[in-house]
Amino acid sequence: MYTPKHFSAPSDQALHDLMRAYPFATLVIHSADGINAHHLPLYLDGNRTLSGHVARANPLWQEAANAQEVLVIFHGPNAYVSPSWYPTKATGRVVPTWNYVVAHARGKLRVINDVHWLRSHLEALTAQHEAPFEQAWQLGDAPADFIAQLMQSVVGIEIEITQLTGKWKVSQNQPLENQQGVMYGLKSTANTQASEMAGIVETINRLKT
Repeated sequence: MYTPKHFSAPSDQALHDLMRAYPFATLVIHSADGINAHHLPLYLDGNRTLSGHVARANPLWQEAANAQEVLVIFHGPNAYVSPSWYPTKATGRVVPTWNYVVAHARGKLRVINDVHWLRSHLEALTAQHEAPFEQAWQLGDAPADFIAQLMQSVVGIEIEITQLTGKWKVSQNQPLENQQGVMYGLKSTANTQASEMAGIVETINRLKT
């Protein structure tokens, strides 16, 4: 991933926060028939381990046996940036761009066929995403035999992260007045991701001042 220094992730903690806030990831693996991309939610356990599960019919877990390394991509908010938001637009020397934040995790994937590990993983993943709800659903709310049957049809996967990088392209290359114009412009739209990006631009701006 091409990452100019001024677009580097602000910290490891920012990367971890992104991976937890946007856990639906793209897992890229090189298999016998070429490069494949799989899409699935992953759970960040601590700071160095990702866990997930796939259908037993999914070839991913079989492809893992021959894969030297996998790449996992977490996509955060992204938004179009209009040059009309730049106070410097009067010069005419401005163009549209796209702001985005992403995290890339590399590591070795291993397959786990252990019912106790799988149960623990499913409970942790569910608890993370049910946490905002007033009446959080738990695995134990479903009949035990039903859960046991479903668990037989999935396989656990775990990725030990060996390299973690990220890119925060959020208007840092613009003068302060343009950064503020981008922030206000993003906030003025009805797009949820644009609003989230406005918050990121504001946070980065605050860190620099």
